[in-house]
Amino acid sequence: MTQKPVALTLGEPAGIGGEISLKAWETLRAELPFFLIADAKHMQTLAKQTGVPIKVIAAPREAASAMEHALPVLDHPLPAPVVSGAPNAQNAMEVVAMIKRAVDLTQSGQACALTTNPIHKKALQDGAGFAFPGHTEYLASLANVERPIMMLSAPELRVVPVTIHIAISKVPQILNAKLLEQTIRVTHKAMIADLGISSPRIAVAGLNPHAGEEGAMGGEEIDFITPTLNKLRAEGMNLAGPMSADTMFHAAAREHYDLAMCMYHDQALIPIKTLNFSAGVNTTLGLPFIRTSPDHGTAFDIVGQNIADPQSLIEALRTANEMAKHRGTL
Repeated sequence: MTQKPVALTLGEPAGIGGEISLKAWETLRAELPFFLIADAKHMQTLAKQTGVPIKVIAAPREAASAMEHALPVLDHPLPAPVVSGAPNAQNAMEVVAMIKRAVDLTQSGQACALTTNPIHKKALQDGAGFAFPGHTEYLASLANVERPIMMLSAPELRVVPVTIHIAISKVPQILNAKLLEQTIRVTHKAMIADLGISSPRIAVAGLNPHAGEEGAMGGEEIDFITPTLNKLRAEGMNLAGPMSADTMFHAAAREHYDLAMCMYHDQALIPIKTLNFSAGVNTTLGLPFIRTSPDHGTAFDIVGQNIADPQSLIEALRTANEMAKHRGTL
């Protein structure tokens, strides 16, 4: 393999990131190159426990040749020992630094894309003063991007929530025409540039039951959702909706669109996690670099048992590599 590798960050050292990275290498070793930014000593311990070899590399360019024999690891030492299932705030600064390092390597062209293992936000807040709700917002800050978009994807479905990690009671206060239009524009552009879909078909859910039923169950559809869609349709975008969310996710309905845009978190995530819980991928759209992530957390309750499922990470790495082909960063 001569293509540029995907940069993968360890995430929370006490979580399952190291284990699933080793397992992902076993599956992808002949398919695509990637390297893990992690503490080499920690990864050597995990390698002995799992029986999967690692190879410490000095630079990303060495990853492709190392892939055949071992998981390439770009050493990033941690100040404190790692205890499985017990996050240590003393390591928080370096966990954040690993993310920043991966972004720098990706933006400089040494890596074709970035994939991130799950972090533990409280440990980062306690040890590094991490002032972001999560990866997405931190990456947007590094890239000086005002409005990053979260897309969740699986073979059966792609979804984008317009509002994300806010209380359901706050959704009507935050959701407006400007936010909806901006989300659609960023998503539409990314579907062309990063997903290779030349004429994206986007189905847009309503906010209220039955998409408001002509105002009988809420006025947001009439007030700004439909006018926003009509404005963008006039520019040539293929947009369906606003649609009743309870009828847009069955198999026959999904055949008519490439992505479903939803008004709030659970409206988007419940259907995709119901359809495919283990292979979901979190992608951040609207960044100047490609970023994907497995759609799960640190799983402290199963760390060290060698039972963590790597499928979501495998799909995240595949998605990053495929997006790099479309964007031309390989």
